[in-house]
Amino acid sequence: MRTLVIGLFLILTSTPILAQNTTETEIKELSKKKWEWMANKNVEELAKLFDDKSRFVHMSGSWKKERELEIIKTGSIWYKKADVHDVVIETFGETVILWNRITLLAVVRGNEVSNEFTVTEIYKKESGDWKLLDLTFSSVRDSHQIEH
Repeated sequence: MRTLVIGLFLILTSTPILAQNTTETEIKELSKKKWEWMANKNVEELAKLFDDKSRFVHMSGSWKKERELEIIKTGSIWYKKADVHDVVIETFGETVILWNRITLLAVVRGNEVSNEFTVTEIYKKESGDWKLLDLTFSSVRDSHQIEH
């Protein structure tokens, strides 16, 4: 009987931790796919991922979903390759914030550039699907670290 009680206790107390780990893994993979879709200019997949009211903050300005998709589609900014150095994820119910520390190789208005960023991504689960609500690029030094 004692073994059964201990077993049930362990199952009940570990369920939230397992759910959180599953969510974090899911979001980490989704973020990785997002960088690939951006590099490949796959606006169809990005349009599904970006919430209709999503916002994007870059070094040159801030705008909404339609403009971000247009910028990617036309190659005004081509996110060629995002080397992800570190990821930190925090879960708040159905909302998840992910911080990436990246080196971004991009082509901006015809010029190839490389920049260090901490990128903040905010996701919310709606009707079973994750939606990106915000993507913010913060310029940082290459020695910058995300506190875990």
